[in-house]
Amino acid sequence: MNKTNKKSVKTLAIWTIAWVLSTALAAFGPVFVWESQTVLTGGAIGINFLVGIGMIFANIHHITSLDEMLQKIQLQAMGITLGATLVAGISYSLMDTTNLMAADAEISFLVIFMGLTYMAAVVIGYRRYK
Repeated sequence: MNKTNKKSVKTLAIWTIAWVLSTALAAFGPVFVWESQTVLTGGAIGINFLVGIGMIFANIHHITSLDEMLQKIQLQAMGITLGATLVAGISYSLMDTTNLMAADAEISFLVIFMGLTYMAAVVIGYRRYK
């Protein structure tokens, strides 16, 4: 990994950590810190949204800083993740709306599925082009 890649990975990691922390603030702040004050909750959600946009741009910068093989691995992993998440998400939602499952569909399960799918696709991609 060259110096440019290390810098883009570090920048992406900082933006990702900031987004996770802002998500935690928006999710748990109204419950544990400011007890459902609408202005503070809206502000936390707005900050989370803006930090998320920053994370997207950091990810774009990271992808463009990679060489062609690494870009191909990342783009294939993202494509696989998008398709798998769309198919699984629709099926999951249909199971909820048709009452085939007892619990309500939660977005957190879909996010976990997305993360695991992306990580598996990246690992498989690296092994394929090794």
